[in-house]
Amino acid sequence: MSQVTRRELFPGVWLRAVHTNKFKSAYLSVTLLTPLDRETAGANALIPAVLRRGTAVHPDMESLSAALDELYGGAIEPSVRKKGESQCIGFVASFLDDAYTLNGEPVLEPAAALLGELLLNPYTQDGVFCSDYTAGEKANLLDRIRGQINDKRTYATHRLTQLMCAQEAFGVDKLGDEAHVQEITPASLWQRYQQLLNTAEVEVYYCGSAQPNRVEEALRAALSRLPVNEERLMPDCDVRLTAGKEPQLVEEAMDVTQGKLAMGFRTGGITCWEEEYPALVMCNAIFGGTTLSKLFLNVREKLSLCYYASSMMEKMKGLVLVSSGIEFDKYDQAREEILQQLENIRQGKVEDWELEGARRTLVGGHLATLDDQMRQEEFWLGQAAAGLDTTIEELAAQFESVTLEQVSQAARKLELDTIYFLKGKEEAHG
Repeated sequence: MSQVTRRELFPGVWLRAVHTNKFKSAYLSVTLLTPLDRETAGANALIPAVLRRGTAVHPDMESLSAALDELYGGAIEPSVRKKGESQCIGFVASFLDDAYTLNGEPVLEPAAALLGELLLNPYTQDGVFCSDYTAGEKANLLDRIRGQINDKRTYATHRLTQLMCAQEAFGVDKLGDEAHVQEITPASLWQRYQQLLNTAEVEVYYCGSAQPNRVEEALRAALSRLPVNEERLMPDCDVRLTAGKEPQLVEEAMDVTQGKLAMGFRTGGITCWEEEYPALVMCNAIFGGTTLSKLFLNVREKLSLCYYASSMMEKMKGLVLVSSGIEFDKYDQAREEILQQLENIRQGKVEDWELEGARRTLVGGHLATLDDQMRQEEFWLGQAAAGLDTTIEELAAQFESVTLEQVSQAARKLELDTIYFLKGKEEAHG
């Protein structure tokens, strides 16, 4: 059994330690949580990549690699994520667990120290970030932003959230936008980095065999150079209701061979903080969240209206997003059928095997997270961003008691907010 503890290392700097003997590697992450904002998102996304290029002690990739090799070939990667309306930037690292070193020498302390060094002691030139490193990583980030359009399936969902949440922080991409990234200089990036170190809530995570007290000491030492601030702020998440307005329909044409139909629903205020949350998760699983779902089995398999059809949930923002790939001329049919499947759940037209299948998939999926260090860290970061302490096991147990009536009630709260249709250039659409 793993034991999960949470402690405050410094004001607004929290450590969540999962003590377990299940893995041969230890997993560490340090994440700064800051409100998603158009003005700063690009700079925030760039910072971990530039920091990863070199520190004052290990000024380039080569010497950093050598330092990692000494730690039995550990890995530290920059990370940029979005949880609700928080942008989460930092590093994820994995190292050999101390229980498996050759002569019992500790890896945790030097690994934590290296992580702290990357975050807090960067390689600089003239008191700011190195111009070569900044330019190189800026080009990489611009490539990533421009490259998002290449995967049309992800792009359609991306456009849907942009349109649906145009006036909300959630509409901002975790990588920022081209225009703001273009303007970044080593000096402006340095200034933003200092602001982040001073104001962001810091979430530290460890999973491995070391005792919580030892982990706390190692990370306290590694992060001792963090500025002290009693006022570090946990970002909020603004949950909105559609409030009965007509759904907006946006169509765009591109050179594509397959149409992309994306539909965004507001959950009527049900988020991970509400009692109805487990029922909404089950509702989403039955609707489009699994390969046993109504969208998959009916819209895709039985009626062949879509190449793929699925739905996902944003637990903090209160959104359910449907993603599908269709023939251009099947737009009306596919849209109607997707809405019909939701209507069926609202009316309780769900077979026992559908309900139980969704339940088993969710319970099994959550418990399988306990065997995957990366997914476990991702789960706990999401909980931290939401200010929740519910464990994976507790969440899995909540799904056991959800009834069909509760699922239907959750479905009845869903309101269609936005439809986004990406069609081919030649398509006239009636």
